[in-house]
Amino acid sequence: MFTPRDQNPALAAGLILLATAFIAGTTLLAKALGTGALGPALPALQISHGRFLFAFVVISGAVAVLRPRLARVHWGLHVGRTCFGWAGVTLMFASVAHIPLSDATAISFLNPVLAMMLAIPLLGEKVGPVRWGAAGIALCGALILLRPTPASFQPAALLALGAACVMGMELIFIKRLSGREGPLQILFINNAIGLTIASAAVWPVWQAPEPAQWAALAGIGGLMACAQACFVNGMARADASFVAPFSYATLVFAAGYDLFWFGEVPDAVSVLGAAVILGGAAMLAWREAQLARRRRRAGLAPVPVGAQAVQRPENRETRP
Repeated sequence: MFTPRDQNPALAAGLILLATAFIAGTTLLAKALGTGALGPALPALQISHGRFLFAFVVISGAVAVLRPRLARVHWGLHVGRTCFGWAGVTLMFASVAHIPLSDATAISFLNPVLAMMLAIPLLGEKVGPVRWGAAGIALCGALILLRPTPASFQPAALLALGAACVMGMELIFIKRLSGREGPLQILFINNAIGLTIASAAVWPVWQAPEPAQWAALAGIGGLMACAQACFVNGMARADASFVAPFSYATLVFAAGYDLFWFGEVPDAVSVLGAAVILGGAAMLAWREAQLARRRRRAGLAPVPVGAQAVQRPENRETRP
């Protein structure tokens, strides 16, 4: 049986911030690979395969050293979570080859909002007007970033929007897994299944990477493994409503990396759209913190970590 970690909010915040720096680093390397900055452009399916391949190598090394005991594996949940996670990562890597990192990252922040909306039909959750308002604000921000005019519409932004949608579904499965299994077990199984899926998908489009591309693929896998470890352990050490705002630092890192490596400066539309999305996401996080305090005062079971936008059916919101 998995024993929860001791609560340490300061450490949790630091781990989440470190995870955001690593995650932004993976998208930077994916952009370099997808745009041909390091050699012939690689397809997104091959970049996501490298992410799972090298992440699995890193995590397997940790498993070999720590030798955790695999117990009570919920295979159906792992397969569902990994399928949506692989699809989300692949779409995200495809999008960053065509739009600024800051735009793709901002759109990805829709995934907890979309998870909240998906929880209504899938988990029977009731959502009050405050959270619907937060969702509406965030979706308006995404519309701004899509630039829906004939002169400025960015079709590639739809890839990032698709990534946010499937990652919202992934959060539904993460919610089911949270608290049931240890972090290392979750990471090992997730990456093992992900590598299997990615290997089957990459076969038709595989092309031999150049040495610099192999290094970048290894970097994506290593950074993602570190990010996952930081994120899972951070979420295990504090309430999700507390750590969620720190994940928004991914946008800061992504914009900084894009500026430094590609000289890409976010324009006014990008800044406005990102600000609107962050405003909606922050409003949702604030509402979730309020609901979490109500549940604690009422003596109800807390929402599992990693699922701040999703509640158990028995803990449905009854007031706005």
